[in-house]
Amino acid sequence: MRVITFFIVGLTVHVVFFLSIFDIYFTSPLVHGMTPLSTQMKPPASRLVLVVADGLRADSLFTLLPNGSSRTPYLRRVIEETGTWGVSHTRVPTESRPGHVALIAGFYEDVSAVAKGWKENPVEFDSVFNESRHTWCWGSPDILPMFAKGASGDHVYTHTYPAVEEDFASTDASRLDSWVFTQVKSLFQSAKSNSTLKGSLLKDKNIFFLHLLGIDTNGHAHRPMSEEYLNNIALVDKGLAELVPIIEEFFGHDGRTAYVFTSDHGMTNWGSHGAGHPSETLTPLVVWGAGVNVAQRVTEPQPYEDNFLQDWKLEHIRRVDVNQADIAPLMASLVGVPIPVNSVGVLPILYLNNSDQFKAESMYTNAIQVLEQFKIKMQQKKETTLSFFFTPFQQLTESKQAEIIHKARILIQLEKYNEAISQCQSLISLSLEGLLYYHTYDRFFLGCSVVLGFVGWTSYVILVILKTHASLHRHPHFSKQRSSRTVARLCVCVAVMITVFLLIQRSPVTYYIYCLLPVPVWFFVYKESGALTDLIRSAPSLPLWKCFGYFVLVAFGIELLVVSFFNRAMLTLGLGVLSLWPILTGLFTKAKFRSLSWFLGCLCLSTFPLMPVVGREPNLHLVTGAGLLTLFTSACFLWSSRQRTPLHFRDRRQFFSQMLLVAVCACVPTLTHSSLQQKRGLPLLNQIISWSTLGSSIFVPLLSSTRLFHRLLSIFLSLTSTYLLLSTGSEALFPPVLSWLMFVWINIEQEALLAQGVSGRQELSTIDFSANIDITKIRQLKLDDIRRSYFFVFFIITAFFGTGNIASINSFDPASVYCFLTVFNPFIMGGLMMWKVIIPFIIVMCTFESIQVATQLSSRSLFLIVLVISDIMALHFFFMVQDYGSWLDIGTSISHYVIVMSMTIFLMLLSVVTHILTSKRLHLCESPKMHFP
Repeated sequence: MRVITFFIVGLTVHVVFFLSIFDIYFTSPLVHGMTPLSTQMKPPASRLVLVVADGLRADSLFTLLPNGSSRTPYLRRVIEETGTWGVSHTRVPTESRPGHVALIAGFYEDVSAVAKGWKENPVEFDSVFNESRHTWCWGSPDILPMFAKGASGDHVYTHTYPAVEEDFASTDASRLDSWVFTQVKSLFQSAKSNSTLKGSLLKDKNIFFLHLLGIDTNGHAHRPMSEEYLNNIALVDKGLAELVPIIEEFFGHDGRTAYVFTSDHGMTNWGSHGAGHPSETLTPLVVWGAGVNVAQRVTEPQPYEDNFLQDWKLEHIRRVDVNQADIAPLMASLVGVPIPVNSVGVLPILYLNNSDQFKAESMYTNAIQVLEQFKIKMQQKKETTLSFFFTPFQQLTESKQAEIIHKARILIQLEKYNEAISQCQSLISLSLEGLLYYHTYDRFFLGCSVVLGFVGWTSYVILVILKTHASLHRHPHFSKQRSSRTVARLCVCVAVMITVFLLIQRSPVTYYIYCLLPVPVWFFVYKESGALTDLIRSAPSLPLWKCFGYFVLVAFGIELLVVSFFNRAMLTLGLGVLSLWPILTGLFTKAKFRSLSWFLGCLCLSTFPLMPVVGREPNLHLVTGAGLLTLFTSACFLWSSRQRTPLHFRDRRQFFSQMLLVAVCACVPTLTHSSLQQKRGLPLLNQIISWSTLGSSIFVPLLSSTRLFHRLLSIFLSLTSTYLLLSTGSEALFPPVLSWLMFVWINIEQEALLAQGVSGRQELSTIDFSANIDITKIRQLKLDDIRRSYFFVFFIITAFFGTGNIASINSFDPASVYCFLTVFNPFIMGGLMMWKVIIPFIIVMCTFESIQVATQLSSRSLFLIVLVISDIMALHFFFMVQDYGSWLDIGTSISHYVIVMSMTIFLMLLSVVTHILTSKRLHLCESPKMHFP
């Protein structure tokens, strides 16, 4: 198979394996076709006011001040006298969109839907707003349009401020919340002179939604313990204290208004959210007004193992915790609208102040609503599965459903309401288990198909290595050529059978890909299996014990990398072991200075995985220091190499310009953050410098000399400039230290090549990336090349976990992008952080490209070994996903699998980018390409 063909096929296969995890674990849980259901009894409230304080932590609201008073006196009085309170438990990812979907629609949105759109709905879903008569919304343009677009009809009215107002550099983000309160007051004031508006407001089943983003914005910009964040909470409390009397007065104090105050997610101490830390998942819930229980005094210990009640001085008031999705059926019950048809929430009965009959009827409606989803899900799965393959959910058969429903209905008629509620809760629990059962029904089948294809692909790559790049005794395989036709016919028959089977089951298109992919993969494995025969015949001439030792070490090394995904300190241990490599192999005696530099470089790099990923306070002096270190090392290298490889005037001018840019970029973060702290906003000049540096970071190295170290230095300076702009502390030191170690690695590999007795070694200072490679000097793979490939994978993982990573959504401080923008934009900010992750990747990739050239290997040969190592790691995580029972553990392993697959795809793409980055030069008449054998 030609290089380009192999690259395209390999990339396609890995993209399929990457996307498979989303089809298996992150498909939408929604089903359609249910009929909205509501309780026939009169609801206690005619209208409901939902107030969501975005980014508000539970402890920030409930904790008293040191003097015993509360920063939220109005809400504290509600908690202690007129309402019911508790903690709402959110789910990962703790982001605004899934949080609001859970609150208003009652279900937990799958991760893939969050990635598909922020303001739009990738899938249609029902919500409390959709079921209401009218809904008025005020707040963020990132949240409100999502529910307005999904609503049927035009009864959801949204009022948003411009998106540019969501500025982390704002002088006072609390003005966003003040704007909302002002707009709501203006609505009721306008209604006094607008009879049409007043008529609409006086109808029943109306909802008023106040989305308050100021707390979240201040938390990101100043941290949750800051004065700005805490003052914003007080402002919200004051706004509610002023707004509630206005609403009550407008409706003539009819006692028919219910109020719900909560948050979509919390926030960590360092101003981030997205993961599963308690500070992110614990949010406040305060409910009062029509149909809501007043505060219940308790004397007995409450059934909560945490110490929050004592910390918040609320142990004497009954606490009622809920899951975030439970708030949707609670609101629907209070205002008398149907529960959203996709809701998986369970009505929290203890919040209701109504007759036992109303509670029982409401819970019965909730049970039937969840059961309807189960029935639709079961019917869909039954229709797409052959009858003799279909296995129903045994705990909730049709007879069991009818029995529970009938029993609950009889108990309500007999006025045994508590027993009826218990039956309904049992039915809801079983229905939710059944929903999960059918939602994951095909998981094992798809997982087996993906594993079969994955193992086949990895086997094929290993056979290609043995056939093309290993020094084995070759033997003709005439019988293999004849039998391959028979196997091809057999594979076609298998593919046809699989296709017919999937057609009968009306499976999605992606199922065909996952199930049919292993067929051609294993056919090609069979075609290349002659290499395995050659290996067996060559075994007597191979150093078997040495081979066995290498494979054992690599196996332990891969396991260490897998464990490092769960414990970053393992990378420190690995770097400590790698630092001893020259001593253990005898290189130390032949190259003492380079070996010592390797040892010190590994030890310095090993400190970074031990540093905290999150919770670091900005230290911009370290950013400036990293810039100075970059300038010092670059100047030292240019000075030391001036005799061996003199620079042309053009190259000297470029290096001087790049070093000057590094100096500027080292100062820009300090100036930017100083301006933001003084609330003067993001300086325009700093923003221009930042975006210009980012835009030129890939193209500037193409202007430099293609001499090995000159090109690498230009790449290092260009990428470091951008990295400094995206840094807020110690992570800025990572690229200089990593680059130093990579420089030493290139040099010491030359010594290792000499120790192996490879002839024709070329001086590093004379290597030119753009020169044609003499194919006659390209050598075959040796055992030590497995070690080189493993080193590369190890350094790639270290580059990923060294200073922060995307394995945890909240592992980056939003302040990292403040040199580029401060107005909230999740996609641009995410893109910038992704580029920050990729920069160390490119440094390692360019080093690996250099080592392949210096050690006289084709780019394909070493990279095939890298593919095998990364694929084995991905398979390891895939099997971990199958073994874990809890969703938290499954989610962790899935994220690690996605990371490894993403890195493999990135490496395949970056291999092309780095080849261009190292070997091409702009403004040249001719730029020869590297030729691979």
